[in-house]
Amino acid sequence: MSAIESYRLRLRRKRWQARAFRKRRELGLVKNRSRQVQPDDILLFATMRNERIRLPYFLKYYRDLGVNHFFVVDNDSNDGSREYLADQDDVTLFHTRASYRQARFGTDWLNHLLRRYGTGHWVLVVDVDEFFVYPFCDTRPIRALTDWLDDTGARSFSAMLVDMYPKGPIGAQKYCEGQDPLEIVQWFDSGNYMVSKNEEYQNLWVQGGPRARLFFPDEPEVAPALNKIPLVRWESKFVFANSTHMLLPRGLNLVYDELGGEKPSGALLHAKFLDTFLAKTEEEVQRAEHYAGSREYRAYAEHLKDSPVIWCKWSEKYINWRQLEILGLMSKGNWA
Repeated sequence: MSAIESYRLRLRRKRWQARAFRKRRELGLVKNRSRQVQPDDILLFATMRNERIRLPYFLKYYRDLGVNHFFVVDNDSNDGSREYLADQDDVTLFHTRASYRQARFGTDWLNHLLRRYGTGHWVLVVDVDEFFVYPFCDTRPIRALTDWLDDTGARSFSAMLVDMYPKGPIGAQKYCEGQDPLEIVQWFDSGNYMVSKNEEYQNLWVQGGPRARLFFPDEPEVAPALNKIPLVRWESKFVFANSTHMLLPRGLNLVYDELGGEKPSGALLHAKFLDTFLAKTEEEVQRAEHYAGSREYRAYAEHLKDSPVIWCKWSEKYINWRQLEILGLMSKGNWA
């Protein structure tokens, strides 16, 4: 990388840090339990809106995984989400009525909170419908992974977003509060993925899967990105550049082996396509707060009119992380 390119990216990083600092004014503190956080705690950061029915299982899943404290931004929910989270003893909760879109889709809010509360910690940044799996997650807590990453000098860990879906029509099975959503959305695409390299940020860009083939069949290049770096040993100089798809400094994006080997990686099981997705789509089309004027949600709305079935004859039923490794969607690398 030339000196000019390095200087330009450094200025961009500082500009986003300054922007996040300004956006802190949009966040109102509802419950501050950050004094409970210990120096070696693993922290989770998330933004959400109207996810009350998902929250009990989401919190349980990550508590069981070994997360010690949650920092959540509630973007003006009106379904009881904020009240529920305020009652959780391990949640520090913020509220905002400000525009999700004008906060770079929540990235500005999270960058500020990460710098203030996450510095010096391993942090996990996920959405409420994303469930992190990693090598040996069925037998080892997340601290075993972060300890190993510390020992190897790694500062970031990647996870491919794997869209999960039911076998029948979306909405045919009702999701109940506290239920594991993977009891309903058990299937995923084992192939049909495109990978390219972003030369500017040095990260891999992954697209494809069921959303590309069903909702963007004529424009797969505009399908949602599936590459994420959700787990980071945070430092005050870090920023997420585009959601959790990539970071600055860009060395954090080198979560793959350029010499042909394999670095350990995980997956985020994306349980979007529950029956709640139908109402969520209508709401987000009206709000137009998502990327490109909610183009993704408009595509969902257009295709959902015909009650589509995402499942196809090439779909795989999810078993465990080892299955994802065999299929090449994640890797244990040299972590034994």
